[in-house]
Amino acid sequence: MSSKLIENLELPCGATLKNRLGKSAMSENMGSPLFVANPSFATLYSRWAAGGAGLLLTGNVMVDSRALGEAKNVVIEKNKVDPQLKSWAEAGKKNGTHIWVQLNHPGKQSPKFLSKEPVAPSAIPLKKPLDRLFATPRALSEEEILEIIERFSYAAKVCQESGFTGVQIHGAHGYLVSQFLSPTHNQRNDQWGGSLENRMRFVTKVYQAIRKEVGHAFPVGIKLNSADFQKGGFTKEDSMAVVKKLSELGMDLIEISGGTYESPAMMGAKVKASTQAREAYFLDYCEEVRKLVSTPLMLTGGFRSLQGMEEALATGACDLVGLGRSIAIQPNFPNELLAGRPVTSLVKPLTTGWKFLDNIFPLEIIWYTNQLHLMGQGKNPDTKRSTLKAVFSFLFAMGKNGFKKVR
Repeated sequence: MSSKLIENLELPCGATLKNRLGKSAMSENMGSPLFVANPSFATLYSRWAAGGAGLLLTGNVMVDSRALGEAKNVVIEKNKVDPQLKSWAEAGKKNGTHIWVQLNHPGKQSPKFLSKEPVAPSAIPLKKPLDRLFATPRALSEEEILEIIERFSYAAKVCQESGFTGVQIHGAHGYLVSQFLSPTHNQRNDQWGGSLENRMRFVTKVYQAIRKEVGHAFPVGIKLNSADFQKGGFTKEDSMAVVKKLSELGMDLIEISGGTYESPAMMGAKVKASTQAREAYFLDYCEEVRKLVSTPLMLTGGFRSLQGMEEALATGACDLVGLGRSIAIQPNFPNELLAGRPVTSLVKPLTTGWKFLDNIFPLEIIWYTNQLHLMGQGKNPDTKRSTLKAVFSFLFAMGKNGFKKVR
C-alpha cells in the first residue's frame, strides 16, 4: 500500500516511531488502592500494542496523590513503589510500539468528592454548571509551584527507569499546565502570571526539569491546546507562541488538541460543517503553526476515515494522526487503516436522554472509560452499552458521599 500512514517518523531526540498513527491519551481510571497500577493495564495495552499504532500514550498519570483527576488514577511520586509499572511498559512495547506516559496535575479540575480545596494558579472557580462538581480552588504559593515542577521531573525519571519509552506533559483541556497558560484562570501578578511570557513560565520549567532528569535521547512531548475556545482565554496566537518556544527548547513531539471541560472542543462541540468534512478539528491551526516550527506535530480530534487521515498528512501540517475514542471501541482500527481497508470510526454522539445529566456529567469520558475497563478485563468493547447505565455505574463507583456532593 502506498500510504503516508505506514512511514516511520524520526523524532528530534533520535527515537523512531514505526508509523504515523498514535493512540492519544484517555484516562483509564482503573488504578488499585494507593494509586498504583495493576495487571489490567498490561492487558489493555497489550491489546492496543497488537492493534498496530506506532505510539501509545497512556491516560493521565498524576504526580501528586493529593491532587487527583479521578478516584482511581495512577500516581507516581516519591516514597511510592509501583511494581506494576514495568509490566505495563513491557506490554505497551510489544510489536515494536512506543509507549509514553502522560504526566498530569489536575489543578482545579479535581472533583469535590476528591478535593475539598483543590489548587490552581488563582482562586477562580469553574463556571456553572461545573461548579457543582468542582470546588473553588486555592491559589498556589511559589514554593508549591516549584514543588510541583519537581514532581513532574521525578515522575518522568521513574517512567524512564520502568521501561516506558517516553513521556508527555498534559498541557491541554483545562488541567494545571493549561490553567497557568490561560489569562482567564491565571490572574497572578508575580512571575507566574500576567504576560504570556510569565504564563508560559510554568510549562517551560516543567519541560526543562524533565529534560534534565531524563537526558536528550529520551522522548519528551506535550499535549497543548490550539485554543481554549473561551472569551478572554488562551488564544490561537498565544498557543502558537508557546509552541514556538517549546520547539526552540527541544520538545520532541507536540500534540495539538483544544478546549476545556468548560468548552469541550476536543469532543467536537460546535464544530463547523466545513471542519467536519475535513475531519480533523484543529487542522487549520496545524497548517499555520507548521510555518513556524519543524518539530513533529501530532493532530488529535475528529479523525474518522483513512481518507481524512491521508489528506491531513499529505498537507504536511501534521506528522502523526492521533486516535482517541475510535481506538477505545475499535482497538484494531490502526491495523485496518494501515492495511488500506475502507474502515470508518464507529464514534457517535452520546446522550443519557436527560438534558440535565448530559450537562452535568462528562458523558464522553464516562462512557469511553467503561470501554477501557472492559478491555482491561480481557473483554471486547461494547458499542451498544447504555450511556445512562454508564453514568449510574460511575455514580455507584464514586459512592454515596460523592453522589451527595454533585446534587
